[in-house]
Amino acid sequence: MNAIKRILGIVWIGIGLYAGYYLFINQALPMWDKGGTDLVPAIIYTFILAPIIAGGMSILGYYALSGEYDEK
Repeated sequence: MNAIKRILGIVWIGIGLYAGYYLFINQALPMWDKGGTDLVPAIIYTFILAPIIAGGMSILGYYALSGEYDEK
């Protein structure tokens, strides 16, 4: 079971990085290009949501990979 948790740690890190990439490239960047009223959601996506989502999922994966969730 501990091996599965460590493998899933790698998966969580990958999902976290992909989620940050997707949120910035596919969601925020088109809003930055439009400008106007779409700037507020673009700022929220870029500076608030992307770091929280990518960082949180990557930290969860790092902890799983390093063995913090192993059964003793």
